[in-house]
Amino acid sequence: MLEMLAGHEGLSRQVTSMYWLINRKRSAACALSLPQNRYSNAISLQLTETVPRRPHRNFMRMPYSSYRKYLLVFLIILYAFNFADSVALGMALQSIKVDLHLSDTDLGLLSGIAFMLFYASFGIPMGRWADQGNRVTILFVTRLLWSAFVILTGRARSFLQLLILRAGAAVGESGCLPPAYSLISDYFSREQRPKALGFFYLGSASAAVISFVGSGWLMQLYGWRGMFTIIGLPGILLALLTRLTLFEPRRERNASPTDGKEDVPALSGSRRAPSSSFWQELQQLYANTTYRNLLLAFVASYFFSGSNQWQAAYFLREYALKSSTLGTWLSVVYGIPGMAGCAFGGLIASHWANGNERLQLLAVAVLYCCAGLFLTTAYLATDYHVAFAMMGLSTLCTALQLGPVFATLQTVVPPRLRAVSLTITFFFANLIGNGLGPLFVGSTSDFLRRMAGVESLRYALALLGPWFCLSSWFAWRASKAVALDIEAAKDHQ
Repeated sequence: MLEMLAGHEGLSRQVTSMYWLINRKRSAACALSLPQNRYSNAISLQLTETVPRRPHRNFMRMPYSSYRKYLLVFLIILYAFNFADSVALGMALQSIKVDLHLSDTDLGLLSGIAFMLFYASFGIPMGRWADQGNRVTILFVTRLLWSAFVILTGRARSFLQLLILRAGAAVGESGCLPPAYSLISDYFSREQRPKALGFFYLGSASAAVISFVGSGWLMQLYGWRGMFTIIGLPGILLALLTRLTLFEPRRERNASPTDGKEDVPALSGSRRAPSSSFWQELQQLYANTTYRNLLLAFVASYFFSGSNQWQAAYFLREYALKSSTLGTWLSVVYGIPGMAGCAFGGLIASHWANGNERLQLLAVAVLYCCAGLFLTTAYLATDYHVAFAMMGLSTLCTALQLGPVFATLQTVVPPRLRAVSLTITFFFANLIGNGLGPLFVGSTSDFLRRMAGVESLRYALALLGPWFCLSSWFAWRASKAVALDIEAAKDHQ
């Protein structure tokens, strides 16, 4: 029949579109009519999980499972460079202090609230954009922006210039996590998310191995200015690869049938979110007991993690280590336990507590307490070998809980709120925790200098320990409500 209408171009296009829609509805109806068992699930996956293909990207055609692996690895690399920038700043604090004649309070402001204010503030619009727009475009634009400002950081000649450039880098960094989490949640099911997000956080752990060693040697060979220039350059290549090799499922799903594309995956949350006000979204998230308590747990733990930016300066002052030696030690302390925790935390959760978020959060509460105890002991130790050992144990405890916690955060909210919920989480955690934490350490160190002298930084860092116990309490409260909140999220899909 289509051949008979071939001469009528406009009518032919309409008939072709109707034919395509009918076949799509038949496929959906067949999938829905199958009995809900393991065989029908397998058939449904084969029918729906096909990677979107675009004609101008033929070199990226691959099976669905292969593309998911590529996507996850590529997002890990993007996040690793964000972490490398933070590591580089921490390694450079002491040199920046000497070069620009700054106080500890100035350094706390630079590494804390000045950066996190912009990172957190721009993260909210990035999250809303990621929930409704093209996530690949977000990753591409913000990666270019990040690269430019990191390179220019090495050219700063004053404290004010450094503040402005770090604020620009913060804006670029804010566009990484919301679209990355949203894409991962689209391509991985509820049961697979703890493992997938655990491997995603391998980015920070693997970056620790390379960044601490690399930044330590770069500092020693080229100074802190050359170090930032070298770290920022690869971001340009990563931005180009983002544009050329990643796909936006929403764009492929909404493409017209005459574009010659195959079926796109019926992915969770891949449909464009209905329009709603930001205030309505905040009200819905606040009503979610699990989300609210995990948010408070993050704020408390990130405040304690404000000590991370000061660790390099602490060991350089306290034990007079060379930057290259310190970088090697920190790469071992953060790299090996961090990678093991990120990899095995998600695997353990998926194997021993698969679909049991309550048990996962109870384990998280225990891990928070252990992490705080080990890290406080590290700062009170008088031998740096003992201090590094305690820091390694604390890193392991922290990394083990990342996959299960972020998987739970993505499960207890409806798909249309995944990116914005993550953005709000990091807004408060970064602004209050990572923003005020380093400033608290710096100002406390200056205050204690009159009483403790050169030991002031040690005691300022040790005072942050109790915050992890507060995080543990909030995680326990979240475990009591998680089952009901998951059911409520299913009703809002």
